[in-house]
Amino acid sequence: MITPLDIENKKFSKQMMNGYNVEEVDEFLDELTTDYEKAYKQSTELKTRVDELERSLLHYKTIEDTLQNTLVMAQSTAEEVKEVAKQQAEQIIKEAEGNARKAVDDLGQEILMKKKELEDIKKQFEVYKAKMESLLISQLELLKDINKDEE
Repeated sequence: MITPLDIENKKFSKQMMNGYNVEEVDEFLDELTTDYEKAYKQSTELKTRVDELERSLLHYKTIEDTLQNTLVMAQSTAEEVKEVAKQQAEQIIKEAEGNARKAVDDLGQEILMKKKELEDIKKQFEVYKAKMESLLISQLELLKDINKDEE
């Protein structure tokens, strides 16, 4: 690419006949140099700006990729947490059901033991009652014997 300095330093050979007016050519070249210098600077600035924007774009794409990966990991972690919580809830329910069954079984056993104790006490009462009745009968017999002797 031709630089503004190339235009400024360009020299034309002079011909004697039918040549261009040197002052007009120099004047035109000066104007061309000024305009081309502006365009060249603008082009350089725009290239620099494009490079900066491309670096920024790459930076933001990297951030976007990181955010997408983070989001995927967060979703995966959330699913894992939900699954673990569900399993823990099921385990708690199973333990509660097991504890309830054990409590019911223990109460059933206790009821059976109390019924047996009640039956044993009733039997003891019947034995005691029979002994008392026997004692009373024997005491009554003694009284009868004593009354017969006194008569």
